[in-house]
Amino acid sequence: MTRFPAYAVEPGAATRYLFFTGKGGVGKTSLASATAIELAASGRSVLLVSTDPASNLDEVLGLRLTRTAQQVLGSLWALNINPEDAAREYRERVIGPLRGVLPNHALASMEESLSGSCTMEIAAFDEFAALIAGPDADGFEHVVFDTAPTGHTLRLMGLAKAWDSFLNGNTTGASCLGPLAGLEKQREVYSHTVAALGDPSLATIILVSRPLTSAFREAQRASDDLRTIGIANQRLIINGVFEPTQPGDSVADAVRGRQASAIREAGVFLESLPVSVVPLRRSNLVGLHRLRNFLTENDAHEISAPEAFLGTTEPVEECLDSLAANGSGVIMTMGKGGVGKTTVAAAVGIALARRGLRVHLTTTDPAAHVAEALEAIVPGLTVGRIDPVRETELYRQEVLRTAGAGLDASGLALLVEDLRSPCTEEIAVFRAFAREVAKGRDRFVVLDTAPTGHTLLLLDASESHSRQLEKQARSEQTEDVRNLLPRLRDPDFTRVLIVTVPEATPVHEAAALQDDLRRAGIEPFAWIINQSLEGCASTDPLLRDRENAERHFLNEVTTNLSRRTILLRWQANEPVGENGLAELLSNRIESTL
Repeated sequence: MTRFPAYAVEPGAATRYLFFTGKGGVGKTSLASATAIELAASGRSVLLVSTDPASNLDEVLGLRLTRTAQQVLGSLWALNINPEDAAREYRERVIGPLRGVLPNHALASMEESLSGSCTMEIAAFDEFAALIAGPDADGFEHVVFDTAPTGHTLRLMGLAKAWDSFLNGNTTGASCLGPLAGLEKQREVYSHTVAALGDPSLATIILVSRPLTSAFREAQRASDDLRTIGIANQRLIINGVFEPTQPGDSVADAVRGRQASAIREAGVFLESLPVSVVPLRRSNLVGLHRLRNFLTENDAHEISAPEAFLGTTEPVEECLDSLAANGSGVIMTMGKGGVGKTTVAAAVGIALARRGLRVHLTTTDPAAHVAEALEAIVPGLTVGRIDPVRETELYRQEVLRTAGAGLDASGLALLVEDLRSPCTEEIAVFRAFAREVAKGRDRFVVLDTAPTGHTLLLLDASESHSRQLEKQARSEQTEDVRNLLPRLRDPDFTRVLIVTVPEATPVHEAAALQDDLRRAGIEPFAWIINQSLEGCASTDPLLRDRENAERHFLNEVTTNLSRRTILLRWQANEPVGENGLAELLSNRIESTL
C-alpha cells in the first residue's frame, strides 16, 4: 500500500469527476478538500461540491458556502448543494409560470403536493446531475464531490439510474411529483449522468475508510453496491493510520494493535483495488492552512497550549437508571456519521435487556449495520432494521390491494406507474419508521438513526409525508403515522441521545442538530461524548496532543451545550458482541487498556 500522498490520484491522472464517499467520520471532507487544493495548486480549475444534507465543508474550509460557486483560493471554487433551498427553487420553477393562470386553490394544491421530501430529493438530485451532465460545471477541469455518508451517497447515485429508468418506462405522463413535464426535460441529463458515473475515463469513486473493522466493512459494501450499478472505477484511502513513537506506551500499542488487526482482517478487500494510506494527524483539519499542512505532514506547530477539562459528566449508571425508569418508550441515537451511534444504541439496548426489560434494537440508517455490532443473542433483546427494498414492496402491494381495488384498467395503470417512482421508497421507509416508533408503547425501542442530515430530512418530512401517504394511497393515515409527531415530542415516550466525539465538526454539527430538534418541539435527553482519550495517560506525543485538543470540545459540550453529559472513553478493542458492548458503558479507565 502507498503511504502518501493524501490525494488518491496524481493530479496528472485525475478524472474530471472525483467522488469521495465512505462511512461517516472517516475524513471524507478533509481528504476531498485536500485533493481539490492539490489539483488547484497544479494549475487546474477545480470545483469542490458537498452533497451532504448536513455538510461540514463550510467549517473545514473556514468559509460560508452557498449553492452558488464562490472562489476559495486561486483556481479553486466551492459550493454546497442545499436540499431545502433546491426544493424551494424547484417548486417555484414548476408553479411560478402558472401564477395568474390557475386559480389560487389549484396553486395551493400543487404546492401541497410538492411539499414532501420527494420534491427535496429530486431537486437536490437535479443539482447533482447538472454538475455532471449539465452546464453548471462548465469551465472547470475537475469537479470534486464531498458526498454524504455511504447510504445517502448510494441512494443519490442510484437515483440517476432509477429516474432514468422511470422516465423511459413511464406511459402515463404522471409521477408522485405531478405531471412529468418538469422531469421530462431532464431525461437527457439523467441519461448522461448514468453514462458519466460508469465511465472510468470521466469518474473515479474514492472510498475513504478509517483502519477499523466496521469502516472497512462499510467500504466493501459500498464498493460492491456501486459495482452492481455499473460504477467500477474505484480507489481506497485508509485515513488516520497511527504509528507509535514512544516505546513501551501501552495505550499507543493498543491503538496500533487495533488498527493492524482491522487491516489484516480486510486483507482480501484491500488487495482488490488501489490503496493509499494517510497518517493520523495531531489535530483536526479545520481551515485552509491546516489542509495545506495536511498534504505536507507538517502539523507540529498546530497544537495549542494545554487546556484543563473543567466540565462535569454524569455516571453512566445514573443515565441508564433514568432511561429505564418508565419501563418502555423510544430511545434514539442521533449525530454525525462515524461518532458511534450504532455502538451506543447497541450498548444501551443490551444494558436495558440485562435489567430484564423487553428491548427491540433497530435502525433507520440507509447503510445499516446495527446487527454487525451485536454478535450475541441477549435474552429479551430483538434486533432488526428497516429494509427499504422490503418495505417498498410491502407498501406497493398494500396500495394496489386497497387503493387499486375497483379501479378500471387505465386507473390501475396510472396507480402502478405512480408506485414505480423512486419517491415511493421514501414513503415506505417513513411508514416503517412510524411503525417502529409505535412499538415503544409496550417495550423499549432503541433506534439507531441515520447521520444527521438524513435524520433531519426524515423528521422534517413527517407532516408532508403523512399528507403524501393519504394522497398516494387514497386512504386514511394509519394510527402510527397520525401519532408519530406527538410521540416524538413526548419526553416521557421518546428520549434522544445526541452522540458526538470531541472534535470540532461533530460537536458543532450536534449543536445545530439540537437547535433543529428544539425547533421541532423535541428536547434532547442527554449528550454522549464517545471515543475520548481523556484520562488515558498515554505518553505518546501525538496521542497526548490529541487528548489536549479534545479538552476544548469537552468543555464546550459540558458547559455550553448539554444539560446532561456522559463521557465514554476510547477502548483498545472494538466494542462488538454482548460483552464488548457492555464494556463500553462500564467506562473504567483500566478497561480501555
